[in-house]
Amino acid sequence: LTKRKQDRPDLVERFELFINTWEMCNAYSELNDPIDQRERFKAQDAAAAAGDEEANHTDEDFLNALEVGMAPTGGIGYGIDRLCMLLTDSAAIRDVLFFPTLKSAGK
Repeated sequence: LTKRKQDRPDLVERFELFINTWEMCNAYSELNDPIDQRERFKAQDAAAAAGDEEANHTDEDFLNALEVGMAPTGGIGYGIDRLCMLLTDSAAIRDVLFFPTLKSAGK
C-alpha cells in the first residue's frame, strides 16, 4: 500500500518518527495510483494461486475508488503505549502495558 518514490521507483515513501531517541511510529504515503495498484494485486493473485495463504486478492471496490480520484492518504502506526512511554518517561514499553499478561513473566 506504500507509494513508490517518483525519482527512485525501487524505493517507497516511508518514514519513522523518533522522539527522545525512541521510535514512536512508522508512517508512509499510501499508494493512490490505480495502475500501479492493479499490477500489485495481479502479483498477489498469482502468489495466492501458487499457494501463498497470506497473499491478498484484487479489491475492485478499492481500485474503483482510486480510479475516480480518491484523495492522497497516508498511513501511520502509532500506539497509545508509545504515547504513554513518552508522557511517563518510561524506558521500556513493558512498563506501560495495561494488560499484565502481555508483560514478560519474570518482570
